[in-house]
Amino acid sequence: MRLITLALAALLILIQYPLWLGKGGWLRVFDLEAQVEEAHQKNEQLKARNAKLDSEVRDLKDGTGAVEERARYELGMIKQDEVFIQVVGGMPATPAASAAPAAAPAPAPAQ
Repeated sequence: MRLITLALAALLILIQYPLWLGKGGWLRVFDLEAQVEEAHQKNEQLKARNAKLDSEVRDLKDGTGAVEERARYELGMIKQDEVFIQVVGGMPATPAASAAPAAAPAPAPAQ
């Protein structure tokens, strides 16, 4: 009787092996689901990036506003009869200008 119990226990363990560690086992399925979720997230990010690039391409083809903006900021171009002013750095504040104004004299007491 003891031998039959041990044989059945061994068979039960052998049956469990493919369920947990085999080709279609729980651990493999869990790992593949995680990979699929990661791929979905990456696809969403790439779709958003592609949509942004697509709108930029459409804007560059159809409108002149984007072309003008790129010419101004990336190439430093200006329109004809336009004055270009570039501010390099502000001047430091003088101590007198940053100090609080002097206190006003107190009013005379009423008599």
